[in-house]
Amino acid sequence: MPLSPHVPELGALELLLDVVATGSIGAAGRRHGVSQQAASARLRTLERQVGVAVLDRRARGTGLTDAGTAFAAWAARVVEAATDLDAGLTALRHRGSARLRLAASMTVAEHLVPGWLAALRAHGGVEQITLTATNSAAVADLVRAGAVDVGLVEGPDPLADLSQVVVGTDDLVLVVAPDHPWARRRRPVAAALLARTPLVTREVGSGTRTALEQALGPPGPTPVLELSTATAVRESVRAGLGPAVLPRLAVAGDLRDGRLVAIGVTGVDPVSFIYSTLPTKLPFVIIIGSQLLIYILNTSTYTYYSPYST
Repeated sequence: MPLSPHVPELGALELLLDVVATGSIGAAGRRHGVSQQAASARLRTLERQVGVAVLDRRARGTGLTDAGTAFAAWAARVVEAATDLDAGLTALRHRGSARLRLAASMTVAEHLVPGWLAALRAHGGVEQITLTATNSAAVADLVRAGAVDVGLVEGPDPLADLSQVVVGTDDLVLVVAPDHPWARRRRPVAAALLARTPLVTREVGSGTRTALEQALGPPGPTPVLELSTATAVRESVRAGLGPAVLPRLAVAGDLRDGRLVAIGVTGVDPVSFIYSTLPTKLPFVIIIGSQLLIYILNTSTYTYYSPYST
């Protein structure tokens, strides 16, 4: 069904929104490379077309009428959709030479991303992929700043201010070296004892550290060692520096081969540990990055566990 003749063209809507942003017809006109008189004439044409007065012209500036406030909100959504369409078409035209900027938390970057990216490259469509590996908090900040197209994080809670897709869950495991006294325990370690025990930990801002502190309460004693990767924590535990709490994903091989021992813990509330994607709203990501997201969703088989399970 064709649109009503009362629907203005996109350029007029953009001009109106710039008047709202600047509070001035003249300033909005300059953004569009036209004079104040030309901008004012175009806006009057818009008002005649829609059939209502949308601007309140005053000596000290221009504002919106009540009807204009509603109209501007609708116009903003239309312009946003058109901007997405424009960017999407650009992405399609450059699909063969597309670049995907990806950031991932350390655990995800070390254990999951290589397989995902290999599959993505096999499907084609992305010529260059850049990966920034950092902690979950920093990944989220990169997504917020628009510095990356997709973020992959882990942690106990979703982030309220970002669009997310949960792609898997994991449990946190208390692990020790085979010669650690706890390795010979027949009973689980009480949460109160764990909270008093200096641990080898990830740095503040990592999803693992956040989940640990959420489960045990306020920070306990100073860590034996604070490290920036799960691999470094795992190797420190194997060297006998102390216990650690790590995602099962990061220690599964060591537990299977007997290089580490998993210890049960009692007295903690269940905390989910999730792997999720944080895509920006860029249509480039929807078109190019969606191949990655679809692959992740189709291949993730992680099961929901309670924390510190053995």
